Amino acid sequence: MAYRKTPAEIRRLEAARDRLVTCATAVVAEVGWSQASVTAVADAAGMAAGSVYQHFPSKAALAVEVFRRAAEREIQVLGEVLHGPGEPVDRLARGVEVFARRALENRGLAYALLAAPADPQVGAERLDFRRRYHALFAEVVHEGMAAGLLPKQNGEITAAALTGAVGEVLVDPLGTHDEADAGELLAELTAMALRCAGAPAA
Repeated sequence: MAYRKTPAEIRRLEAARDRLVTCATAVVAEVGWSQASVTAVADAAGMAAGSVYQHFPSKAALAVEVFRRAAEREIQVLGEVLHGPGEPVDRLARGVEVFARRALENRGLAYALLAAPADPQVGAERLDFRRRYHALFAEVVHEGMAAGLLPKQNGEITAAALTGAVGEVLVDPLGTHDEADAGELLAELTAMALRCAGAPAA
């Protein structure tokens, strides 16, 4: 008869796995993907490096889990704003602002998610999440057109442009840890997003 883990053992393993991901996320935010070694993560988690492989078969597998969890949270927050109350144009502006503000408040992790050199597996995840950002922006742009608040346009192209432009604007401030006026950056980025979608000037 095959051995089955008890519920207590499963909970213990899940807790250890979660702790590893949490510690690995902090390490990545501090030093980036390339320097986030298994040893560094294990040290941060207070365990032996070999123990990491009981939960993840490779460093790349751990990195993918770190990326997925962190990026999923950002997708969730953006989705809540874009699907929230208010006119589509207002939600688009709030969504861009909230996304950028969260990135600037956690620059190391945001840079890792958006642009830092990473293993191909993480790169593949990054592309997948870009498609999900694209879909969220496309939805609100189409809503704006349907409500007569945005001009007729190819919403998919606009959403792709927004996804790329928002990330590109943030890359340098995040990567260089430029502490320039965040308020001005947020205002300019939001205004750019509205212009891109064709929203009338305030």
